[in-house]
Amino acid sequence: MRAGKVLALILAGGAGGRLDVLTEERAKPATPFAGTYRLIDFSLSNCMHSRIADVWVVEQYQPHSLNDHLANGRPWDLDRTYGGLQVLPPFVTKDGADEEKGGGFAQGNADALYRNRKFIREFAPDVLLVMSADHVYKLDYRQVLAAHAERGADVTMVTTRVPLAEANRFGAVKVDAEGRVTDFAYKPEKPESDIVTAEVFAYDARKLLATLDRLVAEKRERAHAGDEKEVMLKDYGHELLPQLVAEGRAYEYRLEGYWRDLGTVESYWQGHMDLLVNRPDLDLDDPEWPILTYGSQRMPARIEDSASISQSLLSPGCHIRGTVIRSVLSPGVNVEEGATVRDSVCCTTWW
Repeated sequence: MRAGKVLALILAGGAGGRLDVLTEERAKPATPFAGTYRLIDFSLSNCMHSRIADVWVVEQYQPHSLNDHLANGRPWDLDRTYGGLQVLPPFVTKDGADEEKGGGFAQGNADALYRNRKFIREFAPDVLLVMSADHVYKLDYRQVLAAHAERGADVTMVTTRVPLAEANRFGAVKVDAEGRVTDFAYKPEKPESDIVTAEVFAYDARKLLATLDRLVAEKRERAHAGDEKEVMLKDYGHELLPQLVAEGRAYEYRLEGYWRDLGTVESYWQGHMDLLVNRPDLDLDDPEWPILTYGSQRMPARIEDSASISQSLLSPGCHIRGTVIRSVLSPGVNVEEGATVRDSVCCTTWW
């Protein structure tokens, strides 16, 4: 079965506070990865290879750093007269911005969907494919959309397995033999499942918008009654996904390949170390599914006689005179003679 009209929405507005200095002056999706890529490249490249023609990027924090990289969608063949890449920055109406009129600054990913509901309704998609921009993975979204259409789901959650001790960072789910999601726990203190959402969701667009409207209306009623202070929806996991799971038409699509969330310094570092093993699970040199990016042209890395390099990735523009061991160096990094870089991820300030 065909999914119908599809709109991909990449949520790229997070401040990335857990990444510390890496996101002080750049949006988290523009954070470098593997030397020459940015985090958002994975979502955009997956969209391109999946033949999704309409891709919107919701921005908020440090949007200029992200816009410079997006380059109107050119690297991903999304610079089109009709369709292609569209950027959704925060906005206000003539009367201002609030949760009822739309616009303003979102307080979570579900809130971001609600504040942009007017534009989604005008586009009138059958399926809204929503994804985050801080995960590294390869996925043909057409397979997700086909499974979503075949089941007639209200939402299809792309899921993956993580160590149980790490499941408290994500939305943990339980599923039955048919792939139906029977339980959803958002960042539980004591996870009961190692199956978590991979932050890719295919929503029945009409059902999604109707549910968002209903949830906000209910919150507004409780606020008027004095039982609740805020009417913002915040993240998916607070109310939206639990509501859809409770209604019984939420399903999973299991991602069996490599997936990693890079939202913390520890996971960001580990994601780079994963690339340095002999046969990494994430193949960035796959001609069948290349990860595309926008970047400046630099000379090949220059290696001097005094250099010693092992099990590392060096980007164009690097100049190595010293020792580099199990490290990833972004463009323009210099390692002077006598210096040793070990088990590190190095980025220049401009990159």
